[in-house]
Amino acid sequence: MARITASVYTSHVPAIGAAMDLGKTREPYWQPLFAGYDFSRQWMKEHSPDVIFLVYNDHATAFSLDCIPTFAIGTAAEYLPADEGWGPRPVPKVQGHPELAAHIAHSVIQQDFDLTIINKMDVDHGLTVPLSLLCGEQDPVHGAWPCPVIPLAVNVLQYPVPSGQRCFKLGRAIGRAVESYDQDLKVQIWGTGGMSHQLQGARAGLINKEWDNRFLDRLIADPENLARMPHIDYVREAGSEGIELVMWLIARGAMSDCSRGAMSDCARGAMSDGSRGAMPKLVHRFYHVPASNTAVGHLILENP
Repeated sequence: MARITASVYTSHVPAIGAAMDLGKTREPYWQPLFAGYDFSRQWMKEHSPDVIFLVYNDHATAFSLDCIPTFAIGTAAEYLPADEGWGPRPVPKVQGHPELAAHIAHSVIQQDFDLTIINKMDVDHGLTVPLSLLCGEQDPVHGAWPCPVIPLAVNVLQYPVPSGQRCFKLGRAIGRAVESYDQDLKVQIWGTGGMSHQLQGARAGLINKEWDNRFLDRLIADPENLARMPHIDYVREAGSEGIELVMWLIARGAMSDCSRGAMSDCARGAMSDGSRGAMPKLVHRFYHVPASNTAVGHLILENP
């Protein structure tokens, strides 16, 4: 069967993509940030998956305010980089995995989650920046990302947005869906967005280092209780755009210590059959400010 081997968590700041595209990664401002991903790129080469399931939010490119799905899964064979107003990023098109995507959609919908099925869409920096950070620069014409990608777009732009608990439960359903697929595939699930930042209003530029790092601590060790945190706490402590962090809970919920057990047993790793599931292994942790006007967080967790 397919299995989730690891989860990756990273910010997807658009300025990071611009710095890579314009050859600025070694400039003094940007060098400390990209150094934090050196380990991750090597790890990615040594632990290359067969498929990446990438959770991100669209930034009004594939979806306008005319139609805003709460959760939208891409089932297409390929996705082109979106033109976000200054032309598409010079990166390769993203290859999809329609068979696994369709299986996950069917399984998750049968677990009572309503997903919007997307057979055609362009993908913006929310998806391509994480790929660039972990996989390095790629030739836009002759290059290719290392494996197929299944996109899951989450609405965190227009209220009402899904709760952290809803996202965590969705992650658990996705974990079960992957493990029920009848092909031997290594799958990574990525949660992207955040960390603390606010782009407008009186608190524009807000960054809360202490809160961000406490969020990382809880995401690793106590995701079930973290999932119960209300929206107002994200907004108050991490800024209006800090709500993107609920997407990290989808990736965390898909890890085996949560997806295989009763929700109340997630933190201690108990499984539904009474056996004990081990907590995921923390492989890498990185935090840096600033990147543009945003805090950047990054984790890699491996399933035992």
